Amino acid sequence: MCLGIPMRVEAVNGDVATCAIDGVEREASLMMLDEVEVGDYVLIHAGFAIEKIDENEAQLTLKTLREALDQGLLPE
Repeated sequence: MCLGIPMRVEAVNGDVATCAIDGVEREASLMMLDEVEVGDYVLIHAGFAIEKIDENEAQLTLKTLREALDQGLLPE
């Protein structure tokens, strides 16, 4: 199963962003997006930021993913 995970951009260095969610940080390429800034939420898949999303959408998606994980519907 492939999932895109919403993460908050914590830093931008050229075309690479440091993104975080729930205490986990990952670097992601920004080569597919324009105008990403610290504080933005992006959808991360396979090391790439593939879409910029608003914070409400990110929080709703994260809530759903957490519920699925809690119910054993996703692998840990």
